[in-house]
Amino acid sequence: MDKAIYTAMSGASRTMFQQRLHANNLANVNTHGFRADFAEILAKNVDGQGLPTRVLTETVGTWSSEKAGNMTSTGRNLDVAIAGEGWLAVEDATGNESYTRGGQLHVTMDGQLVTGRGEPVLDQGGAAIVIPEYEQLHIGPDGTISVLGSGDPKSQPVTIGQLKLVKSETPLNKGTDGLFRADNNEPLNADLTVKVVSGALESSNVNAMEEMVTFMSLGRQFEMQLKTIETARQMAESGDRLIRGS
Repeated sequence: MDKAIYTAMSGASRTMFQQRLHANNLANVNTHGFRADFAEILAKNVDGQGLPTRVLTETVGTWSSEKAGNMTSTGRNLDVAIAGEGWLAVEDATGNESYTRGGQLHVTMDGQLVTGRGEPVLDQGGAAIVIPEYEQLHIGPDGTISVLGSGDPKSQPVTIGQLKLVKSETPLNKGTDGLFRADNNEPLNADLTVKVVSGALESSNVNAMEEMVTFMSLGRQFEMQLKTIETARQMAESGDRLIRGS
């Protein structure tokens, strides 16, 4: 009975872990640029711990879906969506360079360009972008930011910076803050092939229906694992009664 309980408890704990991932996916179904998370769970023998027949499950890796979300037009000049592969460089809470697909930008009271969550947006040199007072603003396909100040000639917009757009040949690592990073937090070089669409946003790539079905399936698995534990407990108690009776 010991090995049955051990295996069932191991499976139940990993099922709860997956439920948390998919619950987080569902919670971000309307978060612009969000990438759905998944986990790989494998069963294996326990090396050097108890009987060789004892089996547990373990999480061997988590990853985020690389599928792009749908692009929706907003008409807002500060909204940008990455066209195809690529990332927008921002500064995280620790001051390190990180990456996001969420392009719902705005300008703070002191002129700093930030994401919808408040992360400073970086230029190609890795510095935070500051926007001067303007009458009109335009972000070009290459991330170039041009502004027209009050009283300036309409035909003479001034380029004041360029978004740092990057592309990674290997999958980036997603942090608990939802931002992505390269290995060892090393900044990536700007990639001029990455383009943005101004006046549009990328939606979350979460499929709400698939997530609900998966979440319900995991719930049934969890119930079965708990029933296995309860059955093993009852069988162990029955065995104890037989032994005491003899």
